[in-house]
Amino acid sequence: MRFLLAAAALVLTASMAMAADPVGRYRVEGTNPGSTTRYSGVAQVEKTGETYRVVWVVGHTRYIGTGIGDNEFIAFSYRSGRDTGLALYRADGDDWKGVWAYAGSRAIGSEIWHRE
Repeated sequence: MRFLLAAAALVLTASMAMAADPVGRYRVEGTNPGSTTRYSGVAQVEKTGETYRVVWVVGHTRYIGTGIGDNEFIAFSYRSGRDTGLALYRADGDDWKGVWAYAGSRAIGSEIWHRE
């Protein structure tokens, strides 16, 4: 009986860790810094050695970032043209919730990634 409980706990823990893995494709919803203006788009995250690569497409703009983190938190620096910024996310089930700002900004935006 103890073996079955231990095995069930191990499977549950492993499945929770896999669910929080940031690798995947997401539907993105967010608000711009210092504004209630909403936007939507998509993001694709892939593992690149010890880091992650993310590509967001919001409207006609493409942002490319490099991230570090784990199954609980991940941070990305990103660039699009001359714009650069920083984003920080925490796992929320299969989704990720975060905040972001352009370099030099005094306000932050929010963003939610919904796994597809």
